[in-house]
Amino acid sequence: MKKFFTYLLATITGVIVVNIVFTIIFFGILAGVAVMSFKKSGVEIKTGTVLELSLDGTITDRPSGNPLETFDLFSLSRQSPTGLNRLLEKIRAAATDDRISGVYLNFHDVDGGLALVEEIRAALLEFKKSGKFIHAYSSAGYTQTSYYLATVADSLFAGPGTPLLLTGLSATVSYYKEMLQRFGVNPEVVRVGKFKAAVEPFLDNKMSDANREQLSTYLSSRWKNIVKGIASERNIPAERVNQLTDEFRFYTAEELAREGLFDGVIWEDQMLEKLKRAAGSDEKLSLVAFDDYEKAATPNLAKEKIAVIYALGEIGMKQGTFSIGPALATTIREAREDPDVKAIVLRVNSPGGSANTSEIIWREVELAARVKPVIASMGNVAASGGYYIACAADTIIASPTTITGSIGVFGLFFSGQKLIEETIGIHPEVVKTNAHGDFGGSYPLSPLPVASRGLSPYERQVMQAHVNQTYDTFLDRVSQGRDMTTTAVNEIGQGRVWTGEDALAIGLVDMLGGLEQAIALAAGKAGLTEYRVEELPEPPNLWNVLFDDFPVAVKQRVMKSELGELYPFYERQKRLLNARGILARLPFELSL
Repeated sequence: MKKFFTYLLATITGVIVVNIVFTIIFFGILAGVAVMSFKKSGVEIKTGTVLELSLDGTITDRPSGNPLETFDLFSLSRQSPTGLNRLLEKIRAAATDDRISGVYLNFHDVDGGLALVEEIRAALLEFKKSGKFIHAYSSAGYTQTSYYLATVADSLFAGPGTPLLLTGLSATVSYYKEMLQRFGVNPEVVRVGKFKAAVEPFLDNKMSDANREQLSTYLSSRWKNIVKGIASERNIPAERVNQLTDEFRFYTAEELAREGLFDGVIWEDQMLEKLKRAAGSDEKLSLVAFDDYEKAATPNLAKEKIAVIYALGEIGMKQGTFSIGPALATTIREAREDPDVKAIVLRVNSPGGSANTSEIIWREVELAARVKPVIASMGNVAASGGYYIACAADTIIASPTTITGSIGVFGLFFSGQKLIEETIGIHPEVVKTNAHGDFGGSYPLSPLPVASRGLSPYERQVMQAHVNQTYDTFLDRVSQGRDMTTTAVNEIGQGRVWTGEDALAIGLVDMLGGLEQAIALAAGKAGLTEYRVEELPEPPNLWNVLFDDFPVAVKQRVMKSELGELYPFYERQKRLLNARGILARLPFELSL
């Protein structure tokens, strides 16, 4: 008994000590984050200052507002993503700020998607109309996307040995049919639309002609847009840009300069001297980073508001910073009922997901559009369910390279009767009250999403009827919103993906542009000259950050650290395999 109490006391003491240690570490992290968050809060901007855009981190439509999201427990450092909303706002502010003489683009890569890059590029082109300069430089090299962005500059220099690899675009789709057969797993699929290729990799070992057609059209449209932008700003024939790309090799910086892709090859100190002269300064060059310039801004206190409501990520059952749930419908309703909100901009960056949740959100968009202007602004992707929730808006604005459309529906789950019974040797026995009480089967290998049996012929008919009904509803919603017949919508639907530029030609969007254009259009429709932008949904409160978001962020950070470049592939497959119900979702995801 004495030993028992000794062990019990030691265990209790150990638990207390561990909790104290973790509490100290936890609050130490909070303190560190707080210090970094408020670092350099008092920034002085001198006359003749140059605004430096480095764009080192990921660019997102809107930062989460969670200071712990990007906190690295291993290095105790924090890399905050750059919010497109803030970036566009500050570029616009810099154009009229007498203290800012110009912009310095100093980056290697831009991580955020081509449509977001298009918006930044458009904002910088607008900035140039102020008469202020933009100069660009990189000593680390350019990717195709970052170079495309940098070409807006009045001058574009590179360091000695700076690479620029022009390859064009490609998309690779992996097919799993043979692998699944070897494991004894059978995909159970019901779908509508010949282009709804989300499930194709599980049903075949090669790409269908329909999927190849849409991918080829989509990639060609995006590349054409990149080449057009480079050719226009660098005064080089588009044919020559494609020729250099097709002749593929590692060109030296000097060769690229002779082709007109660079204005010269210089060292970084020489570039800084050029900036100093451009700023008209006889003293030390004054550079201000974007983050510091943002902290020096003054708040807008106008009463009347334009609500920018962000719909970012997969559409499912839970609302989060980068996921969409039914709660977004409540946010739209509250904006509709707020008398100070005079217009709504629905910013969509979503590949879709749950058809049911999409319908719930669509209803609130449709109601809001009855009483005040509602403008849909599409980011990198607003496809399938992402298009569903946008189609009731008064006006739809997309980037030329936005992935949109994909009007189609599918259902998918995996049955592994052969794997479970023959390979592993598990034999499920069922007791049920009705004929279809075990619809969908059991999941003896949980958490693997593999059911113990497939669909019966009758159950497949039931599922197909449900999918057809959901698709008909989707067609009807688009038909109402776009003032088209359902027959016309079906002809451009069936799951087919379009770029924003192609979608404009077929009537799925109204104009090309970005978030800034959407806000300006909303203000015009509402008759506003003085207004402030209110961003919704509200950022998570401290409780959610600490106990909901932080554990998820830590898990993602660990997985990213272990998997590296394989992480996006892992994340995509996990989302698709764990999907439940009928989905209105983009048929593929591309990294370009």
